[in-house]
Amino acid sequence: MKNELNDLTNTEWMITTKSVWLDDEAKTRHTIDVALKFQEWLNQQEDKDDIIEQLGQLLPSIWLSTPPQRDDLKIQHPATFAETDIIKLIRFFTKRNEMVLDPFLGSGTTCIAAMDAGRNSIGVELVEKWADLAQERVQNHRFSFQLNMLDPAGMNQSTPPEAEILRGDACQVLSKLESESVDFVVTSPPYWGILNKAIDHKSKSERLSKNLPTNYGNHEGDLSNVTDYNEFITSIGIVMNECARLLKPRKYACVIVSDFRHKSRFVAYHADISNEMERQGFSL
Repeated sequence: MKNELNDLTNTEWMITTKSVWLDDEAKTRHTIDVALKFQEWLNQQEDKDDIIEQLGQLLPSIWLSTPPQRDDLKIQHPATFAETDIIKLIRFFTKRNEMVLDPFLGSGTTCIAAMDAGRNSIGVELVEKWADLAQERVQNHRFSFQLNMLDPAGMNQSTPPEAEILRGDACQVLSKLESESVDFVVTSPPYWGILNKAIDHKSKSERLSKNLPTNYGNHEGDLSNVTDYNEFITSIGIVMNECARLLKPRKYACVIVSDFRHKSRFVAYHADISNEMERQGFSL
């Protein structure tokens, strides 16, 4: 059966579909060592694919998440995620040269990850400060990309994929894009007002001590400034409705979120987002 989802080999598919991504390297050093030794042995076997197929879930079910250190621009944004993780998602859910969309772009992570994965991308960001920061990061990355593609004679052998950053309210910007023009949506939406809560010890040590912002800003249209949680979820749903319209048939969206506490209440944010997306036409 032809693989219409991505460009992965059978082996890469199995490695990619690990059920747990672990980001605590210190606690998993033994797992890492075992996995590396196993991989070294496996690479020497002529029937590597057959061995992997026979082992199935006996292979380590953990896939390490090892984010690189944030650059001087990215660290300015109060809420980011790792390009290395987003590349994994993009490579699994798309083929080369397809289009990736992030309606809440932030510091530009998705566009940079898409560029490295050989995919085109569109990112939407409301706040001018973050849109400009994302644009600068993408331009710097494109320059590095092009330098790495130069042959010894100085001739450019390849051009990086397109990465377009659109500034404005996601609903308004997305409404102007052509239906069924996107192959994959991946994003991390605002976390309600969690970044606007009282400054805690972690914020003081990690951000205030470095004169870095602790929230997205005070923009009137910023969903993180919506005070009512149900209204906030509904607003996210409106954006997701546009994403559903833009996605081609039988394509996917991945939303990176974390549950959180609000006073004495534990908020199952992932479940609320999932339910709202189903109301907007997605199927879990």
